[in-house]
Amino acid sequence: MTKKIIFALIFMTFTAVSAQKKGDTEMVAEASEKLRLAMISGEPSALESLILPELTYGHSGGHIDDAKEFVEKLASKKSDFVTIDITSQNVQIVGNTAIVRHHFYATTADQGKAPGEVTLDILLVWAKVKNNWKLLARQAIKAEKKK
Repeated sequence: MTKKIIFALIFMTFTAVSAQKKGDTEMVAEASEKLRLAMISGEPSALESLILPELTYGHSGGHIDDAKEFVEKLASKKSDFVTIDITSQNVQIVGNTAIVRHHFYATTADQGKAPGEVTLDILLVWAKVKNNWKLLARQAIKAEKKK
């Protein structure tokens, strides 16, 4: 009888943890989608609601933005994403941290530049803060073609 109770408790604990992870995975995927839409709109309040003040945002060319510069570039249209398509997204939860990898294809209309296309592989690091996921870090690398 005691073994059955212990087994039942272990099973219920495992089920609860698995359910939490699934919920977190979905929440991170939703936050990533909100980020995609906010990057297209350039709306400062939408962008700021998704990031931590300690954000480090690495571009494929090597430049690193802080939170203020990230928001400012998108809001001013210095970096202007007309479209962003995300494919091959993978979300991994480790405690209160989420690692997201995806392929990023975008069309751009950056201020003072000709329209362009960007093909990147992205790493996002999200931190869970009071049941919300906030972007802590992002790093892009150039990809060869749209996947």
